[in-house]
Order: sequence, then structure tokens, then C-alpha cells
Amino acid sequence: MKEWFGGVLHDRSLWQREAIAGITAFFAISYIIIVNPLILADAGIPAELSVFATIFSSVIGCFIMAFVADAPIVLTPGMGINAFFTYTVCVNMGLHWHEAIAISLVAGVIFAFVACTKWGVRLSQAVPGSLKCAITAGIGLFLVEIGLEKAQLIKAGTNSIIELGNLGSPVAMLAIFGLIISLALYLRGVMGSFFIAIILTSIVGAVCGIHDAAPIDLNLSNLANYPQLLLQADFTHVLSIPFLLAVFSMSMIMIFETMGLLEGILPDQAKFKKTFEGSAFTTMLSSLLGTSPTVAAAESAAGIASGGRTGLMALVAGILFALSLFFIPLLSYVPQAAIAPVIIITGAMMMQQLQYVEFNDFSEWFPAFLIVVLIPLTGSISTGLAFGFTAYPLLKLLNGRVGEVHKLGFGLGFLFLMNLVFQAGF
Repeated sequence: MKEWFGGVLHDRSLWQREAIAGITAFFAISYIIIVNPLILADAGIPAELSVFATIFSSVIGCFIMAFVADAPIVLTPGMGINAFFTYTVCVNMGLHWHEAIAISLVAGVIFAFVACTKWGVRLSQAVPGSLKCAITAGIGLFLVEIGLEKAQLIKAGTNSIIELGNLGSPVAMLAIFGLIISLALYLRGVMGSFFIAIILTSIVGAVCGIHDAAPIDLNLSNLANYPQLLLQADFTHVLSIPFLLAVFSMSMIMIFETMGLLEGILPDQAKFKKTFEGSAFTTMLSSLLGTSPTVAAAESAAGIASGGRTGLMALVAGILFALSLFFIPLLSYVPQAAIAPVIIITGAMMMQQLQYVEFNDFSEWFPAFLIVVLIPLTGSISTGLAFGFTAYPLLKLLNGRVGEVHKLGFGLGFLFLMNLVFQAGF
């Protein structure tokens, strides 16, 4: 058994450290079991069924990280990419969730091709660090907007795009309470801070009679109906412009977000390739299971900070995801006001990537700035990426520093420009 997890199983202190790291990582990301189905519900996917897809894809992803990549990374349906799936593809573009599943599957195949060939290294070298950081930060700001809206702290304005919501409403007050509790626990380094905050906020909401207008029926008995989500990809309009644009955008988001995250938190970069490949194949499997794509969770950093260095951390997290099946009925008592604070804080954590952008170099900062602000302002991750990737080579050209742009950078810029052109025409 020495070959498993770098031999840590033979050292009690090491495997205990890995186990604690796995528990920490699970509680840090466990809110996804509740949040992901609620976000996908806005796309039309029944939350009482997608909760199973969320758990199953997380279990499989963690096991792949454990036994294939031996990496301390937790794979779950990602925050940000699920927002693209729901609010960009389904809500803004008007595609059905069956088509969105098909888009995820095709994008996953492209992701897998890139991960398993030299294109992964080439693209990593072609995309400047400022844009990689901006993608994560822009998606984070988008999540903050979504969280504030779910908390009823902001709403569509009459004289402006967005205006302050009614802070005196029960939902807003409960969300503010949840935000304070979440921040207090997180800042004090309490293990499972977000999960605990969701539970406490939900209890307060139940005591005060604050609940969603249409409670979601989450029950383990619904598992019998789960096969309704399996293999539901609709390729009817696979050659249509909206479908192809969504595939291109989703592929770019998954590839560059995963690439940037792994380069930032993976302790042993020698495991990058297998981890990158495992992430890609799990993405395809998640589509077959009926949920938005899985990604490497940023919350894996919590487990790594607790000492996780091998796949044993991922294995422990995967086992805990499997055990969470037996607690599904409790999820129906969780209002969106309890989830919103976690979405807001997660978005804020993702925005911390801005610290790595060169603010003093405007040719680096402005393209990154376009990505960060246009993703939430347009409600479209793909639009933000398109403007940022198009602007980067243009600004370097105008600045007389065209030599700083990778050859593939010009190709990516042109493709994203064509993306904008087609969006304008369709």
C-alpha cells in the first residue's frame, strides 16, 4: 500500500493530517450541495433532482483526484460556471437546460482534448497572468451580484440599473444576519464556517417564519426519479450560432479558470497535468449526470492550508459527500437568504485574485478591468472574456509592445472578437 498517497498511510500523523484536511475542505465547500441546485433551478432543472447530480459528480470528482491524480483537490460543480450555465446560456440566450447540458458535454470534450495534449501547455503560456486573475475576479463579482440579489439587498432600479433593496424586509435582515455570522466564523478560522453559518441562519429563519415562497421538496425518496436527469443532452441545434458561441465561451471559462486555480493552489506542480486531465474528464461525467460542469474548488485551499498534500484529502472529502446523501431532507429548510451570504463571500474571495494584476501597467490592467466589470454588468461571463481577450493584444499593439503578446494570444483575441461580432448579429 506504500504507493498509495505517497506512503502517508504508514505514518499515523501524516494520514491524520490528510484526514483533517479532507474534513476541512469538505465543510468549506459543502454549501455547494445546497447552492448549486438552487442556482440550477433558475435554469429549469428540478432542484430536488439536481441535488443528487451535485453530490454524485462531487464524489466521482474527488475519487478521481484521489486515485488518478493523487492531488489534494476537491472537484464539485463550480460556482461561476453554474452561473454561466444558468444565467447566460439559459436565461439570457434563451436555451433550454437540455441544450445547456449538451453544451457542457461538448465543452468538456474540448477541455479534455486540451488537457491531454500539448495545447494545455500552449494555452497556459499564451494567456497572460493578468487575464487569468481577471477571469476568476470577474466571476467572483458576478457571484456577489447574484448573492446580493438573492438576499434582496439590491434590486432592479427605476432610475438606475441597480438600487438598494428594502433593508427592513425580513429576508434582507435574515441575510444580513447570515452575512455577519459567516464572516465572524470565517475570520476566526472555524472549520466548516460557511456550513455552520447556513445552519444557524436557517434555524433563525425557521423560528422567525422566514422561508422561500416556493419551498423545494428535497427528499431522499426523490432518488428514484433521479434517472430523469441522466443523459439528457439535447443536440438538436448543435450547429446553431448560439450553441457554438456558448460552447466556445464555456470551454474557455473551464480551461482558463481551472488552469489558473491549479497553478495558484496546487502544492506540487508536478501533479498539475494529471490533475488538469482529471478535472476535464470529470467535467464530461458531470454533464452526463445532469448538472453544470465540475471544476477544481477554490475552497480546496482550506484543506491544503490544513496540511493536505495528497489524494487522501480528496478521498476523505469524497466519502463525506457520499454520506451527505442521508441528510438531504434537511436541505428543504434552507432559505435562499441563508445561502446568499455564502455566495457573496465566495465571490469576494475570488476577487482577491486582483492583487496579482499589475495595476501600474495600464496595458495589463485595462483588459483585466474590462473582464472584471463587464461580466457582472452584462450578466454574461462570455461577454466579459470576449472584451478582455480582444483588448489585450490591441493595447499592446497601440503601446508598441506587441512582442509581449504570445502568438496564440492574437488567435484567441481574434476568436473572441468574432464571438462579439456574432453576438451582435444574433
